[in-house]
Amino acid sequence: MNCATPEPAASASWLGGRLRLRQPERGAHRAGTDAALLASLVRPSPGLTVCDVGAATGAVGLAVALRAPDCRVILVERDPDLAALAWDNATLNGVSDRTTIIAADVLARGNERRAAGLVPALADLVLTNPPFFETGRHRASPVAGKAAAHTFPVNGLDGWLRTCVELLRPRGRLGMIHRADALPDCLDALRGRFGAILVRPVQAHAAGPAIRVLISAVKGSRAPFTLAAPLVLHAQDGSFTPVAMALASGTAWIEDGDAP
Repeated sequence: MNCATPEPAASASWLGGRLRLRQPERGAHRAGTDAALLASLVRPSPGLTVCDVGAATGAVGLAVALRAPDCRVILVERDPDLAALAWDNATLNGVSDRTTIIAADVLARGNERRAAGLVPALADLVLTNPPFFETGRHRASPVAGKAAAHTFPVNGLDGWLRTCVELLRPRGRLGMIHRADALPDCLDALRGRFGAILVRPVQAHAAGPAIRVLISAVKGSRAPFTLAAPLVLHAQDGSFTPVAMALASGTAWIEDGDAP
């Protein structure tokens, strides 16, 4: 995919400086902690195809590409400017030979999605950070890019996960991050499509409530549900915990349990 990179764009370093990421200027939606957690959720086996659905500038998928050099990565993004930045980032980080950009709307009709390249059984692992809110259920950002990134149409989560399950090969895996209070909706949308569902709450502080949930699941599995121990991001003094630091630097995978 050859795209002209939109200007201006701000640069950031991820994975302890290994991943250079060009993002829109402040005010637009930019990848942050949620993306870093999602990129560390599942260690892909060598040779797998990993699909980042709703990729924006490619933070999640490209982080996985750098950490798992035997894998191929597909970045799915509907916004053409963000898709252009994603391609620019893939080139900037030397992984364009293993990266495919698909400019497509995850919620489009099936024939439209497939014509754009979102064909069934495309990937072994799908990672996704879907929009967090339905239209009319929150106060949308006045910034168009943020509003589009954060807002679904009604029943959008179900449609989003319907596409994710279609993209996965049999027994393929899903990794997702969402708001903690959206867990019931997430489980409803996963029911009948995925099993071996594992939910890990994410807490800002050990004494506080969960603010996010990390969810992994297996397409077509009948294995039971698991609630994992919480992941805590900050110590009492406000600094990042060793676990959070290891994930941000790309030296640990959450499901391996190998963070300090």
